[in-house]
Amino acid sequence: MKIGIVTNMLQDKSLEEVLKYLKSVGIQMIEPGCGGFAGKSHVNPAKLLADPEALEEFKNTVQKYDMEISALSCHGNPIHPDKEKAEAYHMDMKNAVLLAEKLGIDTITCFSGCAGDSPDAKYPNWVTCSWPDEYLEVLKYQWDEELIPYWRKFVPFAREHSVTKIALELHPGFMVYNVDTLKRLRSAVGPEIGMNFDPSHLLWQGMDPVAVIRACEGMVYHVHAKDVRIDKYNTAVNGVLDTKHYSDEAHRSWIFRTVGYGNEADYWKDIFSALRKIGYDYVISIEHEDSLMNRFEGLEKAVDMVKQCGIFEDRSGMWWA
Repeated sequence: MKIGIVTNMLQDKSLEEVLKYLKSVGIQMIEPGCGGFAGKSHVNPAKLLADPEALEEFKNTVQKYDMEISALSCHGNPIHPDKEKAEAYHMDMKNAVLLAEKLGIDTITCFSGCAGDSPDAKYPNWVTCSWPDEYLEVLKYQWDEELIPYWRKFVPFAREHSVTKIALELHPGFMVYNVDTLKRLRSAVGPEIGMNFDPSHLLWQGMDPVAVIRACEGMVYHVHAKDVRIDKYNTAVNGVLDTKHYSDEAHRSWIFRTVGYGNEADYWKDIFSALRKIGYDYVISIEHEDSLMNRFEGLEKAVDMVKQCGIFEDRSGMWWA
């Protein structure tokens, strides 16, 4: 495994500044934003695709600091009911695939998307219960008319351009948010659909991250190291479906924390060991969104925890047997 980072936490810095700093703290791989919610401050695929010299300069800058690119992040909502927004997100994803091909990268990270409740909808509608029956009708429309048709078109395009791993983050608010929904889309579309494993969103929903890893053997294409702390008192009163703003840390049921401040070392050791058991040996990409901590202090503490708990060397074999 190698230590990586989701670089959008440093969007106010130049690519050169970012890489120099990341190198100094022990980061080996980057997952740059290429559109959607992740922004394009360090990597603008449309510009790089249109300018061979700029593309070459970008590649040389990454190589200068001995970095690798684990995946291109294009987290958006390509089935947004607002067609202009959907097309913008779709173009970001399409350009990320084309750039990945130029860079020799086979993986993008993204969301599944979330549709509206009908062709006339204005906003996405994330359904979280099966009754009244109208909600099941909404889900049927979303899956049969929006989600599956979109991905049945996008996956062949990605495959044609050598992107064979589409790592979906299981994220509430989007239609693929747990193991069942991931497997449903994968079954309908193909093995290019896999998971960007992020335990933070799983834990607050009540899932066991290790159980998710075990259930998704062969489907984990990329990993985020991101922690969450559940406030047992706020949760006891209001449950985990919390719509308070992230800045209201004192009253939320859960908040994101830097790695090690939501869960202790044993939790992370179990996760990294479970990943090793299913054969995952790629990046651990730190996503730092801790609002209680300076972003640099938080990142450096996260790196220390991943170094402490991660498994980086090849196995030695069962020398004792």
